[in-house]
Amino acid sequence: MFSQNIKGKVVIITGASSGLGEATARLLSSEGATVVLAARRADRIEALAKELGGKALAVPTDVTDRKQVQALVDKAVDAFGRIDVMLNNAGLMPLAPLEDLKTDEWDQMIDVNLKGVLHGIAAALPHMKKQKSGHFINVSSVYGHKLGPAATVYCATKFAVRALSEGLRQEVKPYNIRTTVISPGAVATELLEHISDEKIQSETKSFVSQIAVPAETFARMVAFAINEPANVDVNEILFRPTAQPI
Repeated sequence: MFSQNIKGKVVIITGASSGLGEATARLLSSEGATVVLAARRADRIEALAKELGGKALAVPTDVTDRKQVQALVDKAVDAFGRIDVMLNNAGLMPLAPLEDLKTDEWDQMIDVNLKGVLHGIAAALPHMKKQKSGHFINVSSVYGHKLGPAATVYCATKFAVRALSEGLRQEVKPYNIRTTVISPGAVATELLEHISDEKIQSETKSFVSQIAVPAETFARMVAFAINEPANVDVNEILFRPTAQPI
């Protein structure tokens, strides 16, 4: 499907046990990339790595733990000699109004959606600087561009990912490192399972089920950004289902 710019690249994918991460691992592996799969659910990523074959490595990782993310990146470099792409994909979306004061969920979103990205950058950046090459791909959302009902904290984390990605882009120019932030709209994944408010979950699932595109849509966006020549930096991709009005 794509040209040879993906083949042979070493790609770390967080949140690789399902949804966007799993679909991306499958596509990039089929295009000849070596994929390093990171997620908390060890059984899922180990099964996926086995299915994908010798150019896949599963490393159980909780992105909220900086030391675990550092170990993930170090294991990838030890196994394959380099890291070409760091896809910071792990995320949570437990929607609820602020007045419900679900502060534990606020902390979760900040720890996974924002600090998890920062941990990925902190672990991979020294290797990429040394190589004088690399590519960070951070996952935001349509909700990183606009606010939605009951999504205030989630939106805040995803707006922050966009700001972080732009700051990173400006700072890594001397090292020939590329940066991309991808903002998906409604995609069919397990993301909605994190919503603890039953009414909001039911309404959101009903809306998303009518219009959602498959996770492979996101995977193609990632592949497009990686596949461009080294002198082309695809900085931002925002996509929605054609039927999505918001």
